[in-house]
Amino acid sequence: MKTVLVTGGAGFIGSHVVERLLSERNRVVCLDNFDPFYDPAVKRGNLRWALEQSNFRLVEGDIRDEPTLARLFREERIESVFHAAARAGVRPSIQDPVLYHDVNVHGTTRLLEAARSAPVQNFVFASSSSVYGVSNRVPFSEEDPADFPISPYAATKRAGELLCYTYHHLYGIPVTCLRFFTVYGPRQRPEMAIHKFTRLVDEGLPVPVFGDGTSRRDYTYISDAVEGVLRALTQPRPYEILNIGESRTTELRDLVAKIEQALNKKGQIRAMPSQAGDVPLTFADVGKAKRLLGYEPRTSIEDGLRKFVEWYRKNKNLNKENP
Repeated sequence: MKTVLVTGGAGFIGSHVVERLLSERNRVVCLDNFDPFYDPAVKRGNLRWALEQSNFRLVEGDIRDEPTLARLFREERIESVFHAAARAGVRPSIQDPVLYHDVNVHGTTRLLEAARSAPVQNFVFASSSSVYGVSNRVPFSEEDPADFPISPYAATKRAGELLCYTYHHLYGIPVTCLRFFTVYGPRQRPEMAIHKFTRLVDEGLPVPVFGDGTSRRDYTYISDAVEGVLRALTQPRPYEILNIGESRTTELRDLVAKIEQALNKKGQIRAMPSQAGDVPLTFADVGKAKRLLGYEPRTSIEDGLRKFVEWYRKNKNLNKENP
């Protein structure tokens, strides 16, 4: 039985990784500060099953808190880390870039310091496709430059990748940075597009479509993302950056139409101007992840939306976006 630390383990991706690790008989330590970016009660609900497992420990704390991290690594023989804790979201980062830097850069540095003192055998960092910025090279390859992020959130994720490399270089920590491409599915944060659009169409409220509706995203179903994480955790490498996506794009207006179809309801579209920080396209080249990890996305956007809508209908009263 391995002991794995999952930071941000009460969140969307983190809680799914926690459950998968527990189901495979690992000991899992979850570190989460239950910040109010969205209702902390939702995050606690994400851990309902995990809290019933004897091989699970929840630690409520902040990745920026050095004493908490020191105590945690002292008490637990942490072998691997999946670092998902972060301030998320492109648009909110433009409103509060200092907070995003503090959590995502300062917090990651604190965690890496604790991890190298342990030392851990593997460190997997949750990065983002946003680091590519506005790229004309498609699909996006890990070999492409990622030097021009267009939001503070993206800049902090790129900074996290660079910090991970520095700690690998100095201390030999095996690190894999996973660049996730718009992960969705059950427990998705309520402000994210698929969750938000589903709720608005279901409630008969206007759906804000920013720009002309032709922007395209590579949408990754949660089970495929989790598979990528588990493979990275079980296959340590010196230092790698890997794309985790479906490697297929969906146009924004087509996404709304697919959500309408899954709900069997018609939405009201409200055209909105393009927003700062948004990119026109994301598209993952997953060839490297296939080659090194055996990663293979299996869930199409149509099947993924159907599964998400099934979950949404059962949980819609529990997941509301903060006003």
